[in-house]
Amino acid sequence: MQAVSPSHNLNSSSIIRPSKPRKLNRLNRFAVRCVHRYDSVQFPNGVGSSRADWQSSCAILSSKVFSQDQGSGEKSTPHSNSDHLAAAVNGHQTSLDLNLVPIDKNNKPQPPAQKPLSMTDLSPAPMHGSQLRVAYQGVPGAYSEAAAGKAYPNCEAIPCDQFEAAFQAVELWIADRAVLPVENSLGGSIHRNYDLLLRHRLHIVGEVQLPVHHCLLALPGVRKEYLTRVISHPQALSQCEHKLTKLGLNVTREAVDDTAGAAEYIANNNLRDTAAIASARAAELYGLQILADGIQDDSGNVTRFVMLARDPIIPRTDRPFKTSIVFAHDKGTSVLFKVLSAFAFRDISLRKIESRPHRNRPIRLVDDANVGTAKHFEYLFYVDFEASMAEVRAQNALAEVQEFTSFLRVLGSYPMDMTPWCPSRGDEPSL
Repeated sequence: MQAVSPSHNLNSSSIIRPSKPRKLNRLNRFAVRCVHRYDSVQFPNGVGSSRADWQSSCAILSSKVFSQDQGSGEKSTPHSNSDHLAAAVNGHQTSLDLNLVPIDKNNKPQPPAQKPLSMTDLSPAPMHGSQLRVAYQGVPGAYSEAAAGKAYPNCEAIPCDQFEAAFQAVELWIADRAVLPVENSLGGSIHRNYDLLLRHRLHIVGEVQLPVHHCLLALPGVRKEYLTRVISHPQALSQCEHKLTKLGLNVTREAVDDTAGAAEYIANNNLRDTAAIASARAAELYGLQILADGIQDDSGNVTRFVMLARDPIIPRTDRPFKTSIVFAHDKGTSVLFKVLSAFAFRDISLRKIESRPHRNRPIRLVDDANVGTAKHFEYLFYVDFEASMAEVRAQNALAEVQEFTSFLRVLGSYPMDMTPWCPSRGDEPSL
């Protein structure tokens, strides 16, 4: 693949720099508005810098689509793509318009290009970490807050009431990073965040895995026999279902937005007949007692979080890297098999594959003279694979993938979380 260098027309007046960090909660959640501005980026000739090399790998489109857009039957080559293609770089509009996000053509200013994050950004020293503002979804005491602290020690954690508010906090310079969950070992994928990764222009710059340790919390002096209901996040309730039954609790179970929010709600409303499933830190913050510790059904309960930033890091080859992509395939049979074969042929291990409905093209009609009209669902595919975009085999794999896809975007190439993992302490709850 030939590296190319993007050229940006940027206006520094579009930068939003608050005088001091603001916390995004339910009282001021409209401080971050849904603003999506995506302009096309032209790629001229020449080999760019390291950052340009990386960004060029975030702009892979099908050569077939390029030929179609040019209105000629001439088959395009990787070189001609580099010369002429109006490419997609992490959310910018391209010659291939998938209508995945609203486009406001009247708003031209873009945040200025920043210095790419380096590896030192992922190993923050105390002085460095104290300067970072990290957005997460939830209230203080949430597991996402713990993940933010693990990813960036000594950072200033900024709570957001919704996942999208955390994305926008970074885009609007209210926060420097965002740490958001994408999958749980028991509950599976967090689909909302996969959709938001495509809708927004942030880059994945790292990952962190956090063991989940659930506790049953109530107001001081409350006994389990007096409880009539338990509230928590839906996944937390499902992850503790069997242990709650073993505790002999005859309670109704109600879902709320998040685990720490459930603890806060009990404390603020002095609910003596209600318990919450949340972390031990939530009990400490909101003055609750721990009725039962370690009530998750499976001690191997782990949530994977991704670290998001406005700019990508430069891929390296001196440590294990993971790369995340999303693509939409062309019409035809065995397309997904051909795409996955591009990785298998080069001995690249896939860590995850996830399909999501194509929002703007959910159904495709196929007319067949033999069987009549058939309806097929259209999907976007998210794939994580073990390789750095600095490796030739990864570049060649994506070059082959583009032959079978109508849209391909690199969400990030980042170091894998290699920290030793230990299961949550205690298999049985302490009563």
